[in-house]
Amino acid sequence: MTRADLSKQPEAVAAMFDNVAEGYDRTNAVATMGLEKLYWRPQALAEIAPRRGLRILDLAAGTGASSVKLREAGAEVVSCDFSVGMLRVGKRRNPQLDLVAGDALRLPFADDSFDVVTISWALRNVNDVTLALRDMLRVTKPGGRLVILENSHPTWKPFRVGYLEYMMRAVPVVAKVVSTNPEAYEYLAESVRAWPGQAPLADTIAGAGWSRVQWKNLTGGLIAIHRAVKPG
Repeated sequence: MTRADLSKQPEAVAAMFDNVAEGYDRTNAVATMGLEKLYWRPQALAEIAPRRGLRILDLAAGTGASSVKLREAGAEVVSCDFSVGMLRVGKRRNPQLDLVAGDALRLPFADDSFDVVTISWALRNVNDVTLALRDMLRVTKPGGRLVILENSHPTWKPFRVGYLEYMMRAVPVVAKVVSTNPEAYEYLAESVRAWPGQAPLADTIAGAGWSRVQWKNLTGGLIAIHRAVKPG
């Protein structure tokens, strides 16, 4: 099933993530050669700047690995994901987390509930990116922040070509060795190739109502952190 097929069937995407939940964190660590844990997520954590007194929505939190670090910094964290399988694994591994099943297009939270909303490597998997960004805006307090960690477009063309080749060829091979559902990673690799670059994504964020949209490239634009503020 292609990315276009799956984008029309959100329940199929949820089932796909349910199937890879048990080995998801391990597969990511191998496929990213450790960069996710050692560099990219710490950079996003610094942008979020969690501290006591902040209420943070960790959207598409998966097994909650990212939420643990936010909570350790003293913030109040709600971990939300549409994959019940992911949440079950997360609850078993981290029973202290506040885990909530929810759809990014219809978040089960009141208006102006969070100081920060963050989403990592999942915005490209929602059915309607603009609608998701608008609902994130709705649940964020005026003056609150959005932090998005996502695959992006390397700024050096030879690197970009090589990276896309790696995503389409090497990642599915790695997944066959370490994942319980390697076909899912073919979909994920395809979703990376189809994802817009830094500037178009920034325009989409601004078009959804966010202000002061900026981005920071990591690893030559392989990954980007987009940040924005809800107008006060």
